[in-house]
Amino acid sequence: MTNIISENTRKKANNVELLAPAGNMEKLQTAIHFGANAVYLAGKRYGLRAYADNFDDGEIERAVAYAHERNVKVYVTLNIFASNADFDGLHDYLAVLERAQVDAVLVSDLGVFDFVRSHSSLRIHISTQANTTNKFAADYWRRAGAERVVLAREVPLREIAEISDYCPDLQLEAFVHGAMCVSYSGRCLMSNYLAHRNANRGECVQACRWQWEVREVGRDGFMPVDEDERGTYLFNSKDINMLAHLPDLIDAGVVSFKLEGRMKSSFYVATVTNAYRRALDAIARGEFHSELIAELEAELSKASHREYTTGFYLDEQSSRQYYPSSKALETYKFIAVVKSVNSDGAVTIEQRNKFAIGDVLETLSVTDGTNKTFTVTDCRDEQGRTVEVANRVQQLLTINCPYSLSAGDILRSRNPAAASGEIENNK
Repeated sequence: MTNIISENTRKKANNVELLAPAGNMEKLQTAIHFGANAVYLAGKRYGLRAYADNFDDGEIERAVAYAHERNVKVYVTLNIFASNADFDGLHDYLAVLERAQVDAVLVSDLGVFDFVRSHSSLRIHISTQANTTNKFAADYWRRAGAERVVLAREVPLREIAEISDYCPDLQLEAFVHGAMCVSYSGRCLMSNYLAHRNANRGECVQACRWQWEVREVGRDGFMPVDEDERGTYLFNSKDINMLAHLPDLIDAGVVSFKLEGRMKSSFYVATVTNAYRRALDAIARGEFHSELIAELEAELSKASHREYTTGFYLDEQSSRQYYPSSKALETYKFIAVVKSVNSDGAVTIEQRNKFAIGDVLETLSVTDGTNKTFTVTDCRDEQGRTVEVANRVQQLLTINCPYSLSAGDILRSRNPAAASGEIENNK
């Protein structure tokens, strides 16, 4: 863990990109509000998150316009492993992306890469699905015309530095936070084999998260391999968390820090983006100390997550597998989004989960009013009527709040199930 930040690292930190997931327009707006320099998203075709909301052609254009107005870049995923039929509509889709002025596309398939390069002027980033694990592969992509390579999650920190030294003109992007696939950079056949849903075309059922038993061929019954009374999750990876090691990644040559989570909630996007934004800003100021790291790690624990690991970046001795359960932990609940701040100090919110007068809420804000708690003493609907229990999802309400907030901020509360040990998996 680095606490003394060199002047060179501080300067580099000012130019490092924080890249956040945008599964839909609300999540895009949330990521931008909480400090993302860029977002990545998928259209209705060619991406690897078929069950995210994703963006139709018109929505992509509006999303790019919204982002560019705020000096934020937009990258669109084209990272399926394509079949012949996929190329039939690709030319028209590339024209849509060019008209929308997206900043780059993410590609993993060599055929798609060549097609994009031959039929458009779009910048190309090589997806982590391409499994770029060494400096020679990285340099090939550079010479072939790629602007950036998203490194495979399996590349250790020391080898990232070697790749950067060997390819100084190539941008390197790396995942720093979120779920990890048990397979090599996501190239998995389990979902397709077991459920006829192709992970390499965006339809993964996350079979690695299922509870598994082992049976030896020729022997009756199952072998006793339980880790505890709840079962064994042989393929269930922990979540990656590299927040404490961001200075080391900067020094290794990474220029874009990627957050996983296009399938996760706006609350997750807000919490994680906010924590990493604060970390990068602190590094740039030379104020990335152990107390702040502990504070931000506590903040990250409030988002849906499994036990954390540094993955393959460091020589971590403990297991990277998460055995207790396939479910993510959620210690806090997403209560509301702040829609506007009123002159009398009250805030108008859009409700997301049940709360009541007398409940204690906590702020997640881009202002100095972040991470503060207050008790709800007044809650009214649009007609000014008192609402004792707010249980209508997305109802607009006005509540008291003693802190200075801004539109787009979030209110949350402790998850009662966390205290009883019954954590829900509300991503």
